[in-house]
Amino acid sequence: MSAGLLRNSFKGAASAAPFFPTLLDQMPNAIVVFGAENQQLVYVNPAAESALDLSRKSLEGLSVHDLFGDNEALTSMIEEVKLGHVAAQRQEMILHSLPGSIHQDSIPAHVVVAPLEDPDLIMMEWFPIDQQLRSERDERVTQQVEANKQLMRNLAHEIKNPLGGIRGAAQLLEYELPEKVLREYTQVIIKESDRLQTLVDRLLAPHRKAHVMESFNVHEALERVRSLVLAEFPKGLRIIRNYDTSLPDVLGDREQLIQAVLNIVHNAAQALSEEIHSGVAQIELKTRIARSVTIARQRYKLAMDLHVIDNGPGIPEEISERIFFPLVSGREGGSGLGLTLAQTFVQQHQGFIACDSRSGRTDFHIQIPYRRQEKAS
Repeated sequence: MSAGLLRNSFKGAASAAPFFPTLLDQMPNAIVVFGAENQQLVYVNPAAESALDLSRKSLEGLSVHDLFGDNEALTSMIEEVKLGHVAAQRQEMILHSLPGSIHQDSIPAHVVVAPLEDPDLIMMEWFPIDQQLRSERDERVTQQVEANKQLMRNLAHEIKNPLGGIRGAAQLLEYELPEKVLREYTQVIIKESDRLQTLVDRLLAPHRKAHVMESFNVHEALERVRSLVLAEFPKGLRIIRNYDTSLPDVLGDREQLIQAVLNIVHNAAQALSEEIHSGVAQIELKTRIARSVTIARQRYKLAMDLHVIDNGPGIPEEISERIFFPLVSGREGGSGLGLTLAQTFVQQHQGFIACDSRSGRTDFHIQIPYRRQEKAS
C-alpha cells in the first residue's frame, strides 16, 4: 500500500491505538505510528510485532529510537517529515534490532516515513529488501530439490527388484557352498543387500504412508522430541523451551511432524559433539505465530513458526546449498536422508523449511500454515 493511501486510512483517527483502522492489522509490511514530538509509539501492527519479535504490550512506552538505536538516516527522514518539507520519505537503510532482543542481526530494509492526517502523528513502514529475492531463491531451491527427490524415487524403484534377486541368489549359493569360510562372502552380499533395501525403503517411505490428519498441540509434539533426544544425550546438552503457549492447535499428521523435527534436532545434537563434551551445547525450540505469510505463492492469514536453533559449528559451506538434497550429509557415516525426509513431511503440510547457518548458530525455520479446515475442529 502506498504512503498516500496509508495516510488516507487514518483520516479522523485519534492518537490512541484502539482507534487505528483494522486495515493496518492485515498489512504484510511492518508499520508503527508514533508521536511527532516525543517519537513514542502509539500503534504497532502485527507484522511489526513479528518483525521485532516483541508484543505490543512490551513495546509500550518505547520510542522509535529505542527500537532502532541512533540511526542518523532514520532521524533525518523523521525530521524532514516532521517539518513538513516532504510529503513522504523513502530510503533503503540498515535497521538494527532492539538491544537485548533475540534477533541481533541488522536488516537491510526499504523504509517509508510519512505524516498522517493528524499532524501530531508520523507513520513508519518497512520491509526487508531481500524479501522478494529470498522468496524466489527458496522457490527455485524447492523445485530443484523436488526434481532430485523424484529422480531418487525412480532410482529406488529400479534398484528394488534386482536387489531382491541378488539377495535371493546369495542365499541359494550359501546353501550350496561346502566350506563355512566361503559363506562369509555370501553373508557380506546378503547384509549389504539388506542395508541397501533399508535405504530404498527410507527413500520411498514418505510417499507410501497415508496421512493421518488431526488437530494437535505442537508443544506436546515438541516435548516428545525433546524427551527422545535428551534420553540419547543425557549429559552436556540443554534443550531450551521458548514456546508461545497461545498458539492454536495445528492440523496435520502429528507423527510425521514429530519425525521431521526429530530428524533436525537429532542432527543438531550429533553436530554438537564437541560442545556436548565441553558441557556448553544447547538447542532452542522456539515457536511463534506468523501473520500474513506467503508460502509457494499461496497467501495465509496465520502460520505456525518453529525454529530449531543450535550453537554448533554450523553447516559446512560446501554443502550449505544442498543440505535438503537426498544423500547429502555433512557427517561421516550419515545417510543424508534426515533433512530430505523432514522437508518432504513439511511440504506435505503446505509448509516450508529453510536454514540459516554460520559458525556458532544454525537456525532451521519451519512454517506450517493454519488452514481453514481447522476452524471446524
